[in-house]
Amino acid sequence: MVQRMSGTALGAASVLLLASLTACAGTGDDTSPSLTAPGIFYLRPPGDKAGPHDKMPYSLVARDTGGPGARTLTADVPEGAEDTVVIRKYGGCTGSSAHVTCEVDGDYSNWADAPRAKVVAAKGAKAGDSAVVTYRYTTKGGKKLAARTRFVVGEPVLEAVTPESVDDVRPGSRLTEPIVVRNTGEVPARGLGLELGVSGTEFDTRYANCRYPDPQKGSLAVCEFPHLTIDPGETVTLSPALRIRTPETQMYTSYGKDVWALDMGPGHYAAVHEGGDHGEGPALEPQPAGKHPGGTFVAGGGSTNVILDTYADYEVSAVDLEGDPGDEKTFEIEVHNNGPADVGSPVRLLFEPPLGMTMRKQPMTEYDDGVYEPYCESNGFTYTCDVKALKPGESQALEFTMVLGEPGEGTLTLENKKPFSSWDVGRRDPDAGNDTAVIRVSG
Repeated sequence: MVQRMSGTALGAASVLLLASLTACAGTGDDTSPSLTAPGIFYLRPPGDKAGPHDKMPYSLVARDTGGPGARTLTADVPEGAEDTVVIRKYGGCTGSSAHVTCEVDGDYSNWADAPRAKVVAAKGAKAGDSAVVTYRYTTKGGKKLAARTRFVVGEPVLEAVTPESVDDVRPGSRLTEPIVVRNTGEVPARGLGLELGVSGTEFDTRYANCRYPDPQKGSLAVCEFPHLTIDPGETVTLSPALRIRTPETQMYTSYGKDVWALDMGPGHYAAVHEGGDHGEGPALEPQPAGKHPGGTFVAGGGSTNVILDTYADYEVSAVDLEGDPGDEKTFEIEVHNNGPADVGSPVRLLFEPPLGMTMRKQPMTEYDDGVYEPYCESNGFTYTCDVKALKPGESQALEFTMVLGEPGEGTLTLENKKPFSSWDVGRRDPDAGNDTAVIRVSG
């Protein structure tokens, strides 16, 4: 069941427990020897390779500025806990599954260095079993440092309802989306971290108990619930629901939810944004488990694409050239977005010159410092040119210089690029007639 604990006594007890397990010896300056390890670390049950998304690996770090030479690192499983965890030794370490000794240097990390005493769940260990492993580091000068980690068998695996897309949302409306989290792991998630983000828009509600870091103040929220416990199989809904102010002129926007167990951290390649003021709206509060709106759960959360109920009318303008065969003419092909929406860059231009017309100059793009290549691809006759993202009312002009041939006509055609995902609906152009124009040469 979902538990909400309150009171300074419980909060202080949690802090003291973590402080006692997260050992860090030394005075805190750069020259003092130190040994650091996580206060708690979750292990996969024996033989189970599933688990949380993007998990931060175990990190054991020792520092000693006493000069070159070997130091001693040991790891010990307490007596009676051999059926819960065992130690695997690597990189020249010696000992048993309960006691391992390694020779390491004065700048040691189990991420980067070969000697390792890796703790894993023992065969037969059950979810929820735990043991405190003690690490001891002897400096070159003989100083002994200790750090301890409580290893827990099983892991909390948090998932959030994250639909791939939301369709046909009215531009400028308020979009309301529930915040629903569940734990599909083997052990409780003790504390919940939540990051909410929106792209191309802003929050309509800013929660009083969430931080809004600069410079993304209107589009990023960080919320922490240290006293919330989500048991295995439990679902929790956070209320009030997420409210987003949708843009007036964009066709696509998105929002995202990232969730993690606080004592595991947000993941190996994730970082929690620091600072920021709290919002001025209501507090975001977990509700007891019960009926939830369903939807697609994604491990760790993810992004949802929002497709607004609008369109963009793109137009290519005709080109008329006068001259005799052999005359050199410079002209522009113009693509215009008549709006009402900004749809990104889903279009390319196909330019088929009249027969007999030959190229002198074409648009170029700089792909390295002072090095250029043609902006458009060519098969020797047709030029295919990407159209950049155009806001409503904007145009892109592509300038060519060509030698005229006999009078004749070519074509200018706007073509949709291949959709890059299942939710990409392109520009929904309502006027296909102005997607094609003629380039005409007359004498």
